[in-house]
Amino acid sequence: MAARGCYTRRMSGPRVYVETYGCQMNMADSEMVIGMLERAGYARTGDPAVADVILINTCSVREHAVDRVRSRAGTLAQYKSGDRKVVLGITGCMAEHLRADLRSRAPYVDLVVGPDSYRRLVDHIESARGGKPVQDTVLDIHETYEGIDPGMSPSSSVAGMVPIQRGCDKFCAFCIVPFTRGRERATPPDEVIRQVRALAKHGYREVQLLGQTVNSYVYEETGFSDLLARVAEVEGIERIRFMSPYPLGFSAQVIATMARLPKVCHHVHLPLQSASESVLSRMRRGYTFATYQKLMDDLRRAMPDIAITTDFLVGFCGETDAEYAETLAALRSIRFDNSYQFAYSERKGTLASRQMPDDIPAEVKQQRLQALIDEQRAITAQIYADQVGTQVHVLIESVSKRNPAEFLARTDTWRPVIVSGAGASVGVLLDVAITRAGPGTMYGSPVAKESVA
Repeated sequence: MAARGCYTRRMSGPRVYVETYGCQMNMADSEMVIGMLERAGYARTGDPAVADVILINTCSVREHAVDRVRSRAGTLAQYKSGDRKVVLGITGCMAEHLRADLRSRAPYVDLVVGPDSYRRLVDHIESARGGKPVQDTVLDIHETYEGIDPGMSPSSSVAGMVPIQRGCDKFCAFCIVPFTRGRERATPPDEVIRQVRALAKHGYREVQLLGQTVNSYVYEETGFSDLLARVAEVEGIERIRFMSPYPLGFSAQVIATMARLPKVCHHVHLPLQSASESVLSRMRRGYTFATYQKLMDDLRRAMPDIAITTDFLVGFCGETDAEYAETLAALRSIRFDNSYQFAYSERKGTLASRQMPDDIPAEVKQQRLQALIDEQRAITAQIYADQVGTQVHVLIESVSKRNPAEFLARTDTWRPVIVSGAGASVGVLLDVAITRAGPGTMYGSPVAKESVA
């Protein structure tokens, strides 16, 4: 997924255009980078044609994302022509992962900066603008970007993101993240609260706490459930979400805290990847499908209305038809609210790339992937259809892209709702009556308040 700048702040200084690929952590990093550059005198722009600095903040989790970024960098290089000196930079996970040959394969790139080097980015840009290409991809086991605030974008001032943890210690066989983002380290809780308060001061209603394995957060004596409780005390923040927990370490205390605190949303994105015990073992996920099922039962027992979404990775090394069938059966029985499905692509440097052959034909991967996608679409459509005639509480996030008279909102459970009618506006929390549902979206109108005699 690519997210692009959408407004230009009028300033006399140079302009920066940032394009983001990947997960919420990448998006949060982009906002942090923009905040740093704005404080250094740069202006954000949504038009690369007028930018003095073009940055592509990247993901390298899957080969498709890497291919897209390479292609996009070549396209954006066209703005380097002419008399005006334009710096083109690649930042983030791809910069770290492909640091050895990125500039040799794309000589028009002036800047290659990994995710632990953003504090030096302003200086690096100035060096590149002076004609000196820069590569800085050193991992830092202590870097949490404490004290650096993100840019506050008027176009997205409803839900803000706060990284509370960086890196990952899980080393799943297929995953490159521990090699591109380093080992797990936590942001001090006082710093998390400072950033959440800053969001609330700027009018944000929701905060999303981010980490590669966010529920394993611990800093000295503060665990994840303690942090949730502290964030819930911040005035002005009405909703708290977190992305993405790992099935291991999801404690009973965290579940109880979620159920107890009204501000904590009843939605969990809990990656499963496969329901086959043998595939999970080859993936080095560290849990069994039975363990995952018990966690699902515990979450649903504590919060009967909870929505659970997940990730699936099909076609992993050696996956048989029978192993894949176990995953398809699990999707049908668990009935996730939604899921993100991917076909395995080998990432250089991972355990799988070193020790396991990528032996599932591409056409088989695509067939398995499409079957999962079709099944999930049907399940999601039925879940949304079952909501017709109910009332839900939503936070309106933005104006609808298709109709400026309508708004995109989300329920506590992360379900999208298109809202139209009196009383609807961006940033408002309100009750909505669901009148109809499509395969991936619900539709409704604000519930009229009863007059008081």
